[in-house]
Amino acid sequence: MPRIVPIADHRSSRPLAAADAFAPGAPVVDTLGRRLHDLRISVTDRCNFRCVYCMPRDVFGRDYPFLPHDALLSFEEIARVAGVFAGLGVEKIRLTGGEPLLRKHLEKLVAMLAPLPVDLTLTTNGALLGRKAQALADAGLKRVTVSLDALDDATFRAMGDTDTPVATVLEGIDVAARAGLAPIKVNAVVKRGVNEHAVVDLARRFRGSGHIVRFIEYMDVGATNGWRMDDVVPAAEILERIDAVFPIEPIDPNYGGEVAERWRYRDGAGEVGVIASVTRAFCGECTRLRLSTDGKLYTCLFATQGHDLRALVRGGADDDAIARAIGGVWRARADRYSALRTAATAPARKIEMSYIGG
Repeated sequence: MPRIVPIADHRSSRPLAAADAFAPGAPVVDTLGRRLHDLRISVTDRCNFRCVYCMPRDVFGRDYPFLPHDALLSFEEIARVAGVFAGLGVEKIRLTGGEPLLRKHLEKLVAMLAPLPVDLTLTTNGALLGRKAQALADAGLKRVTVSLDALDDATFRAMGDTDTPVATVLEGIDVAARAGLAPIKVNAVVKRGVNEHAVVDLARRFRGSGHIVRFIEYMDVGATNGWRMDDVVPAAEILERIDAVFPIEPIDPNYGGEVAERWRYRDGAGEVGVIASVTRAFCGECTRLRLSTDGKLYTCLFATQGHDLRALVRGGADDDAIARAIGGVWRARADRYSALRTAATAPARKIEMSYIGG
C-alpha cells in the first residue's frame, strides 16, 4: 500500500514568477502547439460523496486534513484571475471541486464570472442541484454536467459510497433542465465488475431527453484509488454495448481539444460520448489548465506539481504580471501523461482529482 502523506507533503508546488517569459498579444500555445482554451476552477476540496475512483473513504475519512478556509481563494480573487485568463484567450470556464455546491453562496461567484466572454459551466454530483439550480441559472450559469454512474441505487452507492438515492440526482437534473441549464451532460465513470452493466440502461434513460450521457474510462487519477488496468472497460467495448441495442455513428467534435468522442443515435434520438483517456489518449489536443482551491496552477490532470498563483495574487502583482506568469507556465507545458501511461507510471504519486477538479 502506498503511504498516504499529509497535504503539505503531496500538494507540492514551485513559485510562479511574474517575469516568466510571455509576450502580450502573442498566441498562448505550449511546447506541443496546444493553445490555452479551457480553465477548470476548483472551488472546494470537500465532497459529500466518497466515490471509489476519486475520494475513497479509507483515505478521505473524518480525520482527513482538508484545506482551511483562509487557504482558499476568495470569490474576488477567483473572479480577478478568471478575467486574466479570459484575456489570454480562455473561452470556457468550468467550476468544479470536490463538490462545488458545497461552497457557500456559490451563486455569488457565478454572478461575478457571468459577464466574462466565456462558456461558464459547472460539474456536480447532483445531490444539491435541485436546491441550487435556479439560483445558479439566475446568476448566469449556462450549463451543468452531472455525475451519475448507475440508475439502480445499489450500484450507484457502490460507486459513490453515498446514502444519496439516484432519485435525488435525477430530480436535480430535471430542475436544472427547467432552469435552462442545458444541454445537460451526464458523466458516468465505468469500472469493470461494478457498473459496466449500467451502460445501456443509462443510454436508454436519457435517449431523446436532450441530455448527453458521456461514459468515462476508469482512470488512474491521484494516488489513492487503487487503479488497475484490469478495472478499465475500454471505450470500444462501451460503444459496442450501446450500438448493439441503439445503433450509433460518430460525429465531429464541437471544437478542437474536446475530450469526449461524440456519437449520435442513427434514429435521431440524440447523442452519447466516451472519454477514453486510457485506451485512446487525447493528450495531443488537450487545451485545459486547472486552478486548485488554494490557487495552484496544474497543467495536467495527472500532475505531480503545481505553480503557486495565489502568492502572486496576494503579493501585490498586477494583472499584467499575472498574465505573464500564466503565459510562461502554459508556454513551457509539455504534459502528455495519458499518451505515455504504463503499468510503471500509473502508481506515481499524482495530485488527487478532488483537489484540482475533474
